[in-house]
Amino acid sequence: MSLRKIIHVDCDCFYAAIEMRDDPRLAGRPMAVGGSAERRGVIATCNYEARAYGVRSAMSSRHALKLCPDLLIVKPRFEAYREASREIHSIFREYTDLIEPLSLDEAYLDVSDSQWYAGSATRIAEDIRRRVARTLHITVSAGVAPNKFLAKIASDWRKPNGLFVITPGEVEAFVAALPVARLHGVGKVTAEKLTRLGIETCLQLRDWSRLALVREFGSFGERLWGLARGIDERVVHNDSRRQSVSVENTYDTDLPDLASCLARLPELLESLNTRIERMDASYRPDKPFVKVKFHDFTQTTLEQAGAGRDLDSYRQLLGQAFARGGKPVRLLGVGVRLRDLRGAHEQMELFPPQ
Repeated sequence: MSLRKIIHVDCDCFYAAIEMRDDPRLAGRPMAVGGSAERRGVIATCNYEARAYGVRSAMSSRHALKLCPDLLIVKPRFEAYREASREIHSIFREYTDLIEPLSLDEAYLDVSDSQWYAGSATRIAEDIRRRVARTLHITVSAGVAPNKFLAKIASDWRKPNGLFVITPGEVEAFVAALPVARLHGVGKVTAEKLTRLGIETCLQLRDWSRLALVREFGSFGERLWGLARGIDERVVHNDSRRQSVSVENTYDTDLPDLASCLARLPELLESLNTRIERMDASYRPDKPFVKVKFHDFTQTTLEQAGAGRDLDSYRQLLGQAFARGGKPVRLLGVGVRLRDLRGAHEQMELFPPQ
């Protein structure tokens, strides 16, 4: 298999960067984009001045203000962020059609066959960063590597406003020294288990056989074995299709019990059905699911194949999900997984009726 040239581009504190660009008075002071502390809001992102105080995305706005009393929290302007994202992607498309968006502010690009700069992924990444800065007046960081796993790590290596390149010849040594906590898919629980097993770096992880890792970590053990060796065969998918549709609401005061949660279901389902009706005919609603975030920020999601999308079905799912925590609830969400009918339609065309 020929080596690929993958670039991961990640905007630096994207929402905050757009706000500081559009209102220069915000620059140089700790600020964040998010919801109001009085309405139990959450931080979406913050600038680096705020991060110096320990403020982070997904943190409650109330807690963020405790860490940084001078923090200015700005209400999000999603249309402005979407417009900036569209401009950035129009720049990407000049270099390759193989673009996999991960969110408004980050994407993978496969430039293996690009003719720009004699096929140099490093020079393409440099040019993308330069053009985004010149055109949108914000900065992006980029990582260049032979696969997605390493490109994403590389883009974070010299943030903000940085570029880091891992060449094929550097993969072995780079990954050997990499902390296992940096591996894609290793969360807090898995990292703690690896530490208990005496595994802190990928070099130590390589001492474990594939079978031993599967015994300890199930199917994820197979992926750990590959990542410890810098192996990641995932391709860049340039046709990102929706996997689900959902609605959720954070409440001004905690919902104290299951009955109060159930009382909120009808309005959530009404909003969900409105969103489903707006979708195009290439999707079909499939498995329903519910999301519950408790007052201590622990959360759970529960879905069930074969269940209906009626009120009673969601009531049963919510009851089971609530039982997992049994604590006051700050956020409720309802949704449905989607089945992509487009692939099925294309397959049918391969075998026309006789």
